[in-house]
Amino acid sequence: MVIQSILRQKGGDVFSVGPGEDATAIARALSQHRIGAALVRDVDGAVLGIVSERDIVRALAQEGTAALAHTARDLMTADLITATPATTVAEALGLMTNHRCRHLPVLEDGRLAGMVSIGDLVKARIAEAEQEAENLRAFVTAA
Repeated sequence: MVIQSILRQKGGDVFSVGPGEDATAIARALSQHRIGAALVRDVDGAVLGIVSERDIVRALAQEGTAALAHTARDLMTADLITATPATTVAEALGLMTNHRCRHLPVLEDGRLAGMVSIGDLVKARIAEAEQEAENLRAFVTAA
């Protein structure tokens, strides 16, 4: 299975914040949308980075409540690990494991096509395994 299959089901909409939004507003938005990360995009929609709950927690641990005034640009990871629609679920899981991240922006020809989370990938992998098991059961009972 490839990432494109997941995006067809979940859609390509990606929640994002502006580079000037502060940590308090970002945390509130992440909580409201029940998500763990948001892309940071400029006014033209270009992806600048990603900011996650972990980024905010780390800043709070280091600086206390002063970290709440930091902006998305201050907190974000700018060196993005990305996937393409043709990336397989197994490859994407490998990227996430090796880079210790939970969200992968999906880029196609340099443009944002969507974003997948570790949860999306695990769900897809379980569905694949269940389908393989069902195919084997059908093969064995037909023989």
